[in-house]
Amino acid sequence: MIWKQEFNLEEINKVRVDSLVNHLAIVFTGFGDDYLEAEMPVDHRTIQPYGILHGGASVALAETLGSIASGLCLKADSNLVPVGIEINANHLKSVTGGKVIGRVTPIRVGKSMHVWNIEIRNEEGTLTCVSRLTTMIINKR
Repeated sequence: MIWKQEFNLEEINKVRVDSLVNHLAIVFTGFGDDYLEAEMPVDHRTIQPYGILHGGASVALAETLGSIASGLCLKADSNLVPVGIEINANHLKSVTGGKVIGRVTPIRVGKSMHVWNIEIRNEEGTLTCVSRLTTMIINKR
């Protein structure tokens, strides 16, 4: 297990308050020993003018998943926080409605840097976006 903190979905979903996560209606829906999942609606908040899921919304979902996962890999009583230093995404298939489900898994969880793989799928399970996020672990200011 990669997690260094005890948590449940209700606690993780508290990060939504007063944030982009809340505005985009991202909700954490599941986790296991080495993954975290969240979903996001494809609606007026997340589409682009052509009526398809905005690539930036997919990246926001990916970075949200990876950043929260990085934080959960740090001891709660530490003075450390993760900050995103690089993210990329390949948009593979458009989505016009429903929701998308993201799953983050670790590529490497080191002492000062974490690298995450995020796969985003539509409701049918088709891969729509792949993303990689790198976070640096720094002292809280």
